[in-house]
Amino acid sequence: MRRAALLILSMIYTLGAFAQDTAQAQATFWDDPVNHPMLPVYLLVFFILVVITLVGIVALYLVQVINMLVVEADKARALRLGVPYIPKPTLWSKLVQQLNASVPVEEEKDIELDHNYDGIKELDNHLPPWWKWLFYGTIAYAIVYIVVFHFSDTLPLQEKEYQQELALAEEQARKLKASQPQEEIDESTLVFSNDQALIEKGKAVFNGNNCGACHRNDGGGNTIGPNLTDLYWLHGGDVKQVFHTIRNGVVEKGMPAWGKSMSPQDVRNVTFFVMSLQGTNPANGKGPQGDLFKPATVELDSTTTIVADSVKAQASL
Repeated sequence: MRRAALLILSMIYTLGAFAQDTAQAQATFWDDPVNHPMLPVYLLVFFILVVITLVGIVALYLVQVINMLVVEADKARALRLGVPYIPKPTLWSKLVQQLNASVPVEEEKDIELDHNYDGIKELDNHLPPWWKWLFYGTIAYAIVYIVVFHFSDTLPLQEKEYQQELALAEEQARKLKASQPQEEIDESTLVFSNDQALIEKGKAVFNGNNCGACHRNDGGGNTIGPNLTDLYWLHGGDVKQVFHTIRNGVVEKGMPAWGKSMSPQDVRNVTFFVMSLQGTNPANGKGPQGDLFKPATVELDSTTTIVADSVKAQASL
């Protein structure tokens, strides 16, 4: 008793410490089962289940032994009385008989039909009760199903449930987006920035999405994708046009619409990284493709002009 009391007290202390620590981040049981605060409780429950299982096995064995002794005693009594021994039906045999309602072999004469085919006789056996009750249950279930799903509108059908889940997901996405506001990217007013932090982020996204498989990591291009470092562009070399190409892709040429899997900020950063590759001229770069892009120039005075959206011009600002 003393050991049991100590075990219960240790469990109470463990549970109290576990309850006080709920405010802190905790690892799951399988991360560190040895040091988990609930380990004593789990071990106790496991021990109790093992004991119950063993007690059940022993009880079943004892019942079998007792039944065997009772049968032997009945056989000895029948032998003393000089009468044939008739075994008593077990609980299991009684249950099987009630579920099947089968006619004993010695009484089959009573249900014989007047059909005889090559010595094969037909018996008037009915369907077993378990089968009939199961069939009645399916009818009752069908009635409840029709009323619940088609008449009362208590529960939604699959299509309606799908629409409800979509609406719930959209609402959760809206709340998440509202709780994590992000910078809006307006393609129509986008201007290149030589911010090295943004360019490095764009480079990481560029490499992380395996863009180098078609354009090479240095932008020099290969047999699949064009060279991103020269002044020739297939779909326009303006920063807005590059942003548009990356976001919407060129599906007919195998370039996916990255705007579906990237955030607008990532598309912007990749655009800036691609624009920063202008003039790097990596070794063994692919030959020119597309049209020569000539950036628009803006005249400041009679002697000075700048190139709009030019990488070098923006870098000097």
